[in-house]
Amino acid sequence: MKQYDVVKLKDGRIGTIVELFEDACEVDIGDSPTNWETITVDKKDIEKVL
Repeated sequence: MKQYDVVKLKDGRIGTIVELFEDACEVDIGDSPTNWETITVDKKDIEKVL
């Protein structure tokens, strides 16, 4: 995984990685500026890179 990869989370949401840490990353979830949310996700909760 790398910055700006689009990923699918195990809960079905899709987002873009904006920051990587050792065991987690910050992911932007949403499809427009009106509903974007930046969340911190454990790497184990990412299903796959799209």
